[in-house]
This record gives sequence, C-alpha cells and structure tokens, in this order.
Amino acid sequence: MNDIDAWVWWLVVAAALGIPLVVTAMPEFGMLAVGAVAAAVATGVGADVVVQVLVFVIVSVALIAVVRPVAARHRSQRPQLATGVDALKGRQAVVLERVDGSGGRIKLAGEVWSARALDTGRAYEAGQEVDVVDIEGATAIIM
Repeated sequence: MNDIDAWVWWLVVAAALGIPLVVTAMPEFGMLAVGAVAAAVATGVGADVVVQVLVFVIVSVALIAVVRPVAARHRSQRPQLATGVDALKGRQAVVLERVDGSGGRIKLAGEVWSARALDTGRAYEAGQEVDVVDIEGATAIIM
C-alpha cells in the first residue's frame, strides 16, 4: 500500500464513485468523483493528507451546492419550443368553409382542419382570417 502514491488512490476513489454514477444516474456521485480528482491534483502538487481531504470535501460540497439547484431548476422548466398542438395555438388560419358554433373547415399551417367558433353565435365566412384559440382533439377553436 505504501508503494502506490496517494494521487493514484484518489483516482481510484474517483473511478469507484463513477461506477454508481453510471449505474444509478445520480449526478451527485459525479460531483464527488470530481472532488476526488481535485484531491489527486492537490496530492500531485505536494499537499499533505489534511489538505487533500479538505480539497475533496470543499470541491464536492461546492459542486453539489451550486450545480444541483441549477439542474433542478432546468429540469422543472417547460421547453421553450412549442411543439404539436401547442405550436398551433395563437396562429392565424384561413376559413375554407363557413365556420360557426357547430363546425366548419379552416386551413391551418398548410393543413385542412375542422374548426368551430369560440363564440357560438358568431360565424366566419370563407376567405376570412381567424385566430386559433385552442385545439380540442382534431378540432381547432377559432375567433
């Protein structure tokens, strides 16, 4: 055990922490592994055991304290790029066949959609531009 330098042991610890990182997908293990690599670097520049352990603890705790909240915030955010029917809400369409409270047809994003007026008492004639308020199933709600 005395034949192996301390920096090698820190790298072994880093590799050992990398295994549960891969198996469990818990990023905290990766942050601890980075702390072990930092301790190996400290050993390489001649730091004693107390400094090595302090470097390991400080780097690991700092990474967990900084990176974890940022990752949690990013995980809870919705994607900024709307896709699917969410991308169609708020877009303009052209009425192809008269649309009223019971139905009709519009051209939306290059496709023909069934549509219904949001205000059931209002009707939109062919050629008129309308706004898509919502999508219910395969029917666009317009106004």
